[in-house]
Parts: sequence; C-alpha cells; structure tokens
Amino acid sequence: MIQDLKGKVAIVTGASKGIGEAIARYFARGGASVVVNSRKQEDIDIVVQSIKEFGGEATAIAGNVGNEEDIKNLIESTIQIYGGIDILVNNAVVNPYYGPIIGCDAPTFDKTISVNVKAPFELSKLAYPSMKSRGGGAIINISSVEGISPHEGMGIYSVSKAALNMLTKSCAIEWGVDNIRVNSICPGLIKTKFSQALWSNEQWTKHFVSQLPLKRVGTVEEIASLAYFLASDSSSYVTGAVYTADGGLTL
Repeated sequence: MIQDLKGKVAIVTGASKGIGEAIARYFARGGASVVVNSRKQEDIDIVVQSIKEFGGEATAIAGNVGNEEDIKNLIESTIQIYGGIDILVNNAVVNPYYGPIIGCDAPTFDKTISVNVKAPFELSKLAYPSMKSRGGGAIINISSVEGISPHEGMGIYSVSKAALNMLTKSCAIEWGVDNIRVNSICPGLIKTKFSQALWSNEQWTKHFVSQLPLKRVGTVEEIASLAYFLASDSSSYVTGAVYTADGGLTL
C-alpha cells in the first residue's frame, strides 16, 4: 500500500493546469498541504478553491520561476505559512522555440534554460535547508523523454531536459546523506495544453501512437500517480532515478 502524505508540505510549480494541477490534487487528496504555484494568481486560485472543496489544504502563491525574487518568495512564504518544506515538484516548463538548433537565438536559449534548468536548481537549493532540518524530503523534477532521446525540432528543449536529468542525479548523490531523495519523471506524449499542438493533429497522433506499445496518448493522472509514489515514503529507497512514463516510446 502506498503511504499517505499526511503532515507533509509540498510545493508544485506550474500547477495551474495539466500535469502540475493533477499532481497538486493527488498530493492534497493524500493529505499533504500543497502550495500551488504558477504565474497568474487567478489561475491558481481556481485550483486551490477546487482542492478545498474536497477537503484538501492548499495555498496559492503566484510567481514566475524564471525570476529569482519570485523563487525566493515562493520558498520563504511556504515556510512562513506551513513551517517548512517536505516535497518539491519542479514542473514549470517553457518551450519557446521549435525548429533546428541553428535557428535558435541566444535570448530564446537562455529563457529555456532559465525556466527548465536554473529554476529547479535554485528552488532545490533553497528548499534544501528546510528539508534537511525536517529529517529529509523528496524532490521530483518533471523532465521529458526528449531529455533521453531528442526528436527533430526539439533540440534546445531536449538539451534543457537532459540537463535537468543530470541535475537530478547530481543532487541525489550529494543530498542522500541528508535523506533527501531526488528523482525525475520523463513523460512522453501526455494530453495537456502544453502539448496540444501535437495531439490535436489527429493524423499525426494516429501515426505516432501506432508506434507505441500501449497504442495511446497518456493522461495527466498517470504522471501524477507516479509523482505521488516518489513523494511518499513508499519510495524511501528510490533516489537518482529517471523514470519514463511514455507508453513505451523510448524502448
């Protein structure tokens, strides 16, 4: 039986919709106090309200994880409200460029790295002291199969996700002594607004899923349930792992 999250405090970034929203709901249903983060206050207020409607505990803290002051505020406010941090889910993501690497300019590259790699780096470092003082914690980085096997047009995004996977492993090595576990989830094609340009093309989707062993697009709940396992004490001996949840794409 998977352990519950009662008494735990979790931060989920990029939680106004999609995978992040699903993770926030799962954690709240498991008993965690959840800090829901995204850029627009009105969007995360809706998520928090829906969590409270089923009896969960949640707080909305808006902020752009590409901004260092917003990152600091997210961590400091969480500690002020709930007393500490036990779980951090780095889910916020951008993909501002699709095309050949040679066509990507430096500002676009910097934006991709800032949100997809630097933000998890900074958030994890800032959450570390609180987790250590509470006897341990769990950090879950939402990466991508693109960080394992890149596809045409996704080169810069793939670079950022490969870096995130290596950050996961590096933190796991250094922080294991403090009982802080760090793992990555690499989703394949999941039906979210972020990937809508892909799955909304019926002809392309039909061709794509025909190559998958499971023959279908994934759901946000399937990623959230894996994140829940990694956040719980049921995965107490799991760290530095890079899990694929891709219907068999990377086989």
